[in-house]
Amino acid sequence: MPPTTAPTRDELVAAAAKLVPLLRARSLWIDEHRRLPQDVVTAIEDSGLLRMQIPAQYGGYESDARAFVDVLAEVAKGNSSAAFCLSVYATLGWMTALWPDEALDEVFADPHVRVSGTTAATGTARRTAGGWILNGSWRFNSGVLHSQWKINVALPEDPADGTLPLFCLVPVAELRIEDDWYTIGLQGSGSVTTVAEDVFVPAHRVITGADFYENVSKSRVNSPKPHYRVPVLVTTNAIQSGQLVGAARYALSSFLERLPGRPLTYTDYPSQREAPLTHLQVGEAALLVEDAEQRAHRFAGLIAEKIAREEPWTTEERVAARVQIGWIARQSKAAVDILAAASGGSSIHRDVPVTRIQRDLHAASLHAMITPGVNVELYGRSLCGLEPNTAYL
Repeated sequence: MPPTTAPTRDELVAAAAKLVPLLRARSLWIDEHRRLPQDVVTAIEDSGLLRMQIPAQYGGYESDARAFVDVLAEVAKGNSSAAFCLSVYATLGWMTALWPDEALDEVFADPHVRVSGTTAATGTARRTAGGWILNGSWRFNSGVLHSQWKINVALPEDPADGTLPLFCLVPVAELRIEDDWYTIGLQGSGSVTTVAEDVFVPAHRVITGADFYENVSKSRVNSPKPHYRVPVLVTTNAIQSGQLVGAARYALSSFLERLPGRPLTYTDYPSQREAPLTHLQVGEAALLVEDAEQRAHRFAGLIAEKIAREEPWTTEERVAARVQIGWIARQSKAAVDILAAASGGSSIHRDVPVTRIQRDLHAASLHAMITPGVNVELYGRSLCGLEPNTAYL
């Protein structure tokens, strides 16, 4: 497929904004059915946003991190589960571009391809003629119910094949789905468990953990592109930060929309809008959201600057990238917690967005790569001159 002229960032954000009314209208259905409805999936396909993570040689846009931040922030103003799924498709699609071109020809043959997966090595792989036999079970596979491909990570069964994990690209149709996603947050992400039972994975769809985390691209076409030489987890954290900011912005705007005419019950204030307490709450929440958004933009800007200069990433910079998403999550969640506490008893009704946003942000903040406490500790450890206590950089 010939290269496609990529839309501008503003055009992509505008396309995302058009999804918001539908996402809001379908939010109760999304939570009740624990997945995205077909009309939402179709609208996402028609929006062109799935092309943002596809390599240019397959008609994709190869969008930069700032575009992803702003687009996912806009989608999150409609529904956090949809934004979370899109963030997974973006990050896993970007990761997939590191595989050999033979594998990419298969995956990106579909212009609306969606790749999901996890990096937890909870499976095993046994070498066989022409590839590997994959077995195992993987949890927290957000978006997999609407994906065509999935990245599964497994450890070699035979010690002779080494101890490094193997990253395997597998069609979702070859996996068994266990419907076990019953949660209080991000319900519509459909992050169910997937199971592989003697699934054959050809050699060209398998790369090692060393290649994956060191961004050793096996694609002859993609390897020269600076865009694909940014560390995997730096790109992932930047992309996923947008949904956190957007959810907090949605909470703030919906709180302000409900404010006129609402009394402050059991006080002399005829309107909550007149109470100094409300001014303090709204002011603090707004500042937290603004700070989170500015941090996300600075983070994306740093990536763009280093790509332009084709600079390698130091260990310290990788650690700093980890703490960015943790702190953005902390600020966004703190803002929403303030607004939820200020929303009154009527906010517990399911059609009021703020408590759903609060649950979704709580769930997102518990993600192992996002959890604020873990990332802040890692950053402080680095500032104290100690080596990182994780390989996930």
